Amino acid sequence: MGRRARVLVADHDVRTRTLVREILERSPGFGVCAEAADADSAVTAAIAQRPDICLLDIEMPGSGIAATARISAALPSTAVVILAVSYQDDDLFDALRAGARGYLLKGLPGDALVESLERVVEGEASLPGLLVARLIEEFRDREQRRVLLPEGGSALLTAREWDVLELLRGGASTAEIAGRLFVSTTTVRTHVSAILRKLGVADRQAAVRMLEGRNAH
Repeated sequence: MGRRARVLVADHDVRTRTLVREILERSPGFGVCAEAADADSAVTAAIAQRPDICLLDIEMPGSGIAATARISAALPSTAVVILAVSYQDDDLFDALRAGARGYLLKGLPGDALVESLERVVEGEASLPGLLVARLIEEFRDREQRRVLLPEGGSALLTAREWDVLELLRGGASTAEIAGRLFVSTTTVRTHVSAILRKLGVADRQAAVRMLEGRNAH
């Protein structure tokens, strides 16, 4: 990696900052140049230090997402990586829109954290496989298919909603659809509710009957 990459670590929990510092300082490729406990301090330190990477706690006071946007705007060559306690789709998409190049879970093993940040230094994004799959699904869902309605007009279904509707048409249960699409049953129910709302029908059977003749475009 050449010279040691300079990292700013911002987290509201001093124990987390200490742990991350210890992990990075043991690595020959990284050095911690500053620490912060909230968004404003993180932005101030980033502008003063101009680090290679800002590792930001998403839940720190002032919002890690807000700090990401401010740092990305002021220092476009600085890579921002979000640290979170769990995977949340909205948080992921908000972080990427704000300019983040990575989204990692707290508690990640030290060697995995270092490897992830090495990829960021090399110009790559660093996202867990599960989140990459969600991004792909989000992209697919932008492709919409039109279903003609009996009373005239039409409804637009996302690619994933169409997949769910096709499986319903084949007689699959909620659990079976979840297994086929590798999502939770809660996600399936959410898609089904969206389908019924868009088609203006009361139940799954009515939605399937509307599909007869394959009138989607």
